[in-house]
Amino acid sequence: MYHRGEMSQRETLAGSALSIARLQQWEELLGQSLRGKHEVIRLSLACLLARGHLLIEDVPGVGKTTLAQALARSVRCDFHRLQFTSDMLPGDVLGVTVYNVRTETFEFKRGPIFTNFLLADEINRTTPKTQSALLEAMNEGQVSVDGATYRLVEPFMVIATQNPVEHHGTYPLPESQLDRFLLRLRIGYPDVDSERLILRGGEGPSHSPEPVMDAAELLALREEAETVRVDDAVLDYLLAIVEKTRNYDLLSLGVSPRGAQAMYRAVQALAFLEGRAYAVPEDVKRLAVPVLAHRVLLNTRVSLTQRSADSSEKIIKEILNQVPVPV
Repeated sequence: MYHRGEMSQRETLAGSALSIARLQQWEELLGQSLRGKHEVIRLSLACLLARGHLLIEDVPGVGKTTLAQALARSVRCDFHRLQFTSDMLPGDVLGVTVYNVRTETFEFKRGPIFTNFLLADEINRTTPKTQSALLEAMNEGQVSVDGATYRLVEPFMVIATQNPVEHHGTYPLPESQLDRFLLRLRIGYPDVDSERLILRGGEGPSHSPEPVMDAAELLALREEAETVRVDDAVLDYLLAIVEKTRNYDLLSLGVSPRGAQAMYRAVQALAFLEGRAYAVPEDVKRLAVPVLAHRVLLNTRVSLTQRSADSSEKIIKEILNQVPVPV
């Protein structure tokens, strides 16, 4: 049984006061770029602290690229933006080997993936062949080209945006590609007050946040987040949800072990952002849809008329209602 009251007073804050102040400053800075989306910003930071990659999916014009750029530029690291199109090739992402006439040798010219933050804008507008160029990099932190392997620098994060698959000119991301993303977020339309600020000039293309930390500080925060304690009761709750997806009658594919690992890291990171040195069941509930919904597949029992962009999200919510929450 889970007993929150047994947590000691010193565990109410994870890490040092300096870390907490830095995280608050970080969130406030990102909030200036994306108005009225506190939960989206917090979950994006949780993804970064959990060593994950982020997929932002929504209709055009709601701030997908704005959030991705703000998140990447808030850390003093290398940043590349790559606009994906239907005619791109894997070499446009990874780099190519060319012959140097002067030295009479072949040289590898590194592509934009050799960076700390890669903004893969409208990733589903390119073909699956080019999308697959990201698989090894996102999973193993390395790139293999022409028989040679090149390590990527740390931190390394892919922040991808995509339009809903119902839109013209898009290619659905394969299951193996989706499984590489720790979180999939939807931004949604702003509320009236936030949109008023946007129209009055509170947000614009020229707004670029100043970095709040460097790579070394980010790596230190990641290590700190990994010290967050996940009690057996919370872990059992997480595993019960994962197991339910593998045996649910409306799903043909449940959450993989990689998905369960991603969920565990995300729970630690979210608790850390909340200022706690321990995870609670509410962390698991908040993360279930953004971490798990894109990792499951609907089976043929779900009719075409019932299928929609958020069908898998609805099923994850149904599973949450069926799995008892530890108290």
